[in-house]
Amino acid sequence: MRPLTATISLDALRHNLGVVRRCAPRSRVFAVVKANAYGHGAARVARALHGADGIALLEIDAAVRLREAGDRRRLALLEGLFDATELAPAAAHDLTIAIHHQDQLRMLDGAPRGARFDVMLKINTGMNRLGFAPQEALAAWEMLTNHPAVRQLTLMTHFATADDAGGVAWQMKVLNEFAAKVADGGKYELSTANSAAILRYPETHADWVRPGIMLYGCSPFADVTAQTLGLKPVMTLTSEVISVQELRAGDRIGYAGAFAAPHDMRVGTVACGYADGYPRHAPTGTPVLAGGQRTRTLGRVSMDMLCIDLTGIPAAGVGAPVTLWGEGLSADEVAAHAGTVSYELLCAVAPRVAVREI
Repeated sequence: MRPLTATISLDALRHNLGVVRRCAPRSRVFAVVKANAYGHGAARVARALHGADGIALLEIDAAVRLREAGDRRRLALLEGLFDATELAPAAAHDLTIAIHHQDQLRMLDGAPRGARFDVMLKINTGMNRLGFAPQEALAAWEMLTNHPAVRQLTLMTHFATADDAGGVAWQMKVLNEFAAKVADGGKYELSTANSAAILRYPETHADWVRPGIMLYGCSPFADVTAQTLGLKPVMTLTSEVISVQELRAGDRIGYAGAFAAPHDMRVGTVACGYADGYPRHAPTGTPVLAGGQRTRTLGRVSMDMLCIDLTGIPAAGVGAPVTLWGEGLSADEVAAHAGTVSYELLCAVAPRVAVREI
């Protein structure tokens, strides 16, 4: 078999949920498993995180599979229903649905007779992707509080700058002003905090927090490492050296000869490429571990292979283990070298990559 493997540590996953609990001890937790649990496998992650109070995802078919597998927790569809045909299965499987625009409000009028939904009303407090503007949200609130198909109402928003200097105060001000207007409009719950807000802004924790990237052992902050935050990597992507070339000064590597050897070098070819999810745009110098020693990529990433510098690592020959990211080498660091974020690396791991649970 091709030696490329994504090893998923369920102990690390549960450890990271423990970090969430310590940061937000009075809040319930929606574990976010959208995008196939950031590439880790939604069913696997949901099963392992039995300590989470609910599961948040996007696709109704994934939520239905969790229900059919016996998951009785609150399952929240963060983008709500995409068309009216989803009302019946959402009701039948008791799914929590977000409502973030007028069409979804109208859709609710077609709910099956007797259906009762937990609804998350999304308020646009400044991110300007989804949600009702505050001046429109009051009418939506009034409609939902009086709608026969609504059992429980939760206010939700999403922070745009919790991970940087922009902070959350400007969005919390908008949300609090809206919440004050509906304070007498019946009991509701509140969910605002993503990973960055869980870690940095306790005033946002409220009834439900929604950790995503931190569950998978990566940092939401560009300037704070996952290790500093006490997080452990859940996915470790490993492969092996499948060829070693001895280069002379001036020899070039790979497509377009993008890297020229400045001196005599040993170069290893690794079974991993962009068809596996490794970023094609990762430049020369992106860190890897070869035989446990830190080294770097060289030249362009190919579809199925990439090249690494083995100069100075004489023990690393054909068959030597290579870590692309994970244990000992944070996906955040690899992503930063590639000009992207760890979210993208994890989500991009291809189906052809073998997966192993530990």
